[in-house]
This record gives sequence, C-alpha cells and structure tokens, in this order.
Amino acid sequence: MSLSLPLPSRSSQIRTLAVTPASRKHKFLHIPVQQWTPSRPLQHLHTNHQYYLSRTSFQCMSRSQQQEYEVERLFSNLNQVTLKREPGSLSSAILLVAGTTIGAGILAIPAVTQESGFLASSVACILCWIFMVTTGLLIAEVNVNTMCELGSGGVSLVSMAKRTLGVAGVQFSCWSYIFIHYALLIAYVARSSDILTNFLGIPLWESATLFSLVFGGICYFGSQRFIGAVNGVLVFGIIISFTSLVVAASGDLHLDALLKANFSAVPMSIPIIALSFVYQNVVPVLCTNLEGNLSKVRTAIVLGTAIPLGLFLVWDGVILGSISTPEMADKIADPLQQLLSTNGVVGPIIQAFSLLAIGTSYIGFVLGLSDFLADFLKLPAGENKPLPYILTLIPPLVLALLDPEIFFKALDFAGTYGVLVLFGIIPAAMAWSDRYSSSSTSIKLPQLVPGGKVTLSLVMGAAGCIILSEILENFMHL
Repeated sequence: MSLSLPLPSRSSQIRTLAVTPASRKHKFLHIPVQQWTPSRPLQHLHTNHQYYLSRTSFQCMSRSQQQEYEVERLFSNLNQVTLKREPGSLSSAILLVAGTTIGAGILAIPAVTQESGFLASSVACILCWIFMVTTGLLIAEVNVNTMCELGSGGVSLVSMAKRTLGVAGVQFSCWSYIFIHYALLIAYVARSSDILTNFLGIPLWESATLFSLVFGGICYFGSQRFIGAVNGVLVFGIIISFTSLVVAASGDLHLDALLKANFSAVPMSIPIIALSFVYQNVVPVLCTNLEGNLSKVRTAIVLGTAIPLGLFLVWDGVILGSISTPEMADKIADPLQQLLSTNGVVGPIIQAFSLLAIGTSYIGFVLGLSDFLADFLKLPAGENKPLPYILTLIPPLVLALLDPEIFFKALDFAGTYGVLVLFGIIPAAMAWSDRYSSSSTSIKLPQLVPGGKVTLSLVMGAAGCIILSEILENFMHL
C-alpha cells in the first residue's frame, strides 16, 4: 500500500524519521533511519503495514550523534477492531494515579502520626510526596527509554530492570515486585471482605469472592476508557464520602492541637506514609496508555499524587486535631474506631469511604501486576490473555480467606521494607544506569528529574537510611 505523509514545515527541527512495524495494538515510531529534508520532501512511503506519524512535542538526542529530534509520542494506540487511533486520556491517567494512591494507607495515617503530631507529620507527608513523585518520574523516564529502544509498548519492570540492572537486578526486582503486590492485594481483599460482610451480612468467603470478581472483571473486560470512567466514579465517591467524614469529625476540632510537633517520632511513621503514596506500579501502564508522551506522563504523576496529598493532610489534621489531650492520645490505637464508637452517623460513611479507597487501589494494583506478569511470561503485547489476571486475582483471594487478620500484617511489612526498596532505591539505580551507561544505543530522551547524580544519590541514600533505621529499631525490640 502507499502511505501519504504530511510535509514538515521548514522551521521543523526534525532531521530524520523512520517508521517500523510493531504489534497489532501499538504502532511504533523509531528514530532515526530514513532521511528527509524540506528541500527533498517525502511524498509516499510504500509499505505493507499501517502507521501513524506524530506531530512534534518533546526533544530527544541520539547517543551516537549530537542531533536533535522532536516527537510528541513514541507510538499510537490502535483499536484492534477498527485500527483507528485511541489516544490515552490525560484526565483518566490522573484519576488512575490518584485512585491507585488513595488506598488503605490513608486509613492508617492518623494512627501512625499521633506521636509526631500534625505539624511534624505534615512535613513528613510533603517530603514523602516529593520523594515518591521523584521515583515515579524516574520509573517513567526509564520506561519510555526502554519502549523506545525495544520498539514496543507495554514494557514493565522486567524489561526495564533487565536493560538497566542486568540479570541480578531483574531477579531482585521481579520477586520484590511480585511479593509486595501480592502482600498489598491480600490486604485489600481481607479488608474489603470484612467491610462487605458487615454491610451485606454474607459469609466472609462470599464477600471476598464478590469483591475480587467485580473489580477483577472490570480490569480484565474493561477498555481503557471504561476503567478510567470507573476510576472517576470511585474517586468522586471518595471525595464525597471524605468530605462527609471531615464535616462529621471536625465538630470537636482543637486548633491548638494542630501545632504539636515531635520530629523525633517522624521516622517511625515514614514507612506507612510512603506506602500511602504508592502508585508507581501503574506507571508502565500509564506510559503505554499515554503513548510515551513525556509531558502528559509528568502531568498525570504530579497532579495524580497531589490530590491524595491534599486528602491525607486534611484527614490527618481533622483526626489529630480532635485529640486534645495526651491521655486521650495514649488510648487511641485506631482513630477510625474512635469515630465509630462516638458518632453513629459516621459509621456507614467510614465503611463507604474505606471500600471506595480500597477499590481504587485494587484496580491500580491488578492492572500493574497483570501487566507485569504478562511481560514476565513473555506474552504478546496487546493481547488480553486471562492467565496474568488469574495469577493476579486468585492467590490474594485464597490467602486472605486463610487469614482474615492478615490486613495489618501485610500492610506493615510492605510499607516498612518493600516500598522503599522497590519504589525508592531501584528506580534511582535504573535511572543511573540508563543515563550514564555507555552500552545503550537508544536515543536520549529528556530527563524528567533534574539534578543528575546528586539527586539520584539523595534518593537512594534517603531510602537506605530509613530502611536501616527500621531494621535497627526492630532489632532493639527483639
């Protein structure tokens, strides 16, 4: 067939361009192979495949030659039936990040920040948000570079780690990723089944199975747009229930209690706070849905995590501000239980808020883990195979039913060690190798995180210090 290409303007900075065949779902744009200039326009390209050439948006540099290129996206997502482009929605991407971030962690934040106080814990929340945004952007940077080098979408942590950290890095990253995701999915199923059992009056195994089937089915059968719409509804429900909770719980708010600051107690709360900001598992899905558009990916990550940050700060302030005396604070192990016992109106709202928050995180983690397993099992990109979803949904369901009290155990372990390693140290290590290794022959895309080696060193050092302090703390309590 003959494919007509639009002529570039004389002011265009693009010097070389090429198109190469890829999977049925992703039509990939590669740079550079075939030359053209404004003085020698390229009118037709004869090929047996269909492609989509993008307009200019971001600059990249060839590693082998100092020459600039500009592309908006690396490829176009195509409908597998109509073969028409289905561009990723930025708003859906923002809601996916926000929905994944707002999970069970928000329910535990007031309990772990009581000793440090609102002022100190707010500083910790903001610093953790900056840290997690940074590591998410590093993952996105490496992911897009890997997609560009491999010439395919749907690149997960397996391919990223293999390209940047080698065999040892792949093994460590893979098993850490799988274990942490299973731990959190187990926690989500256990907590949601408890809520549904209390609300519907059905057996625990039925509520756990119902939750897994409904939300797992949404992930497997739903399109990008449908999943984005579901996430939007859930996030909207979270905002409504959250607002109702804040109004109901703020009647006895003491402003002077918000000024409490015990910074020496902050390190103890950082693992759970960091866990509350976990969204990095959906970054590869995000990069594929947004077709490698770095500007949109950056916007989705920053805005998608800023929404939970605001919710966390308000929620923490309302709860800690209602604890006016040290005697009361000493007695409170779970602030949500206090609200349930003192205000009957709040109970159903708390249950709804908890279920919605867990549901959004569950969708994000199922999408992230199933995409990871598909890459791990070397399944063809763009094909919706059931095996990754079966492996994602069944084990957490079974383990949650075997130990209904596993929620807090899984949450504590994942936050204390796994998150800071998998979504702290490893992203910085991959970015270091990707940026400064001379073995890669791919084009060099813009860095999403400035600061060079200093920033990467600070990220790895901060995560390492927190992990070491937690190990020493646990060792001293043996």
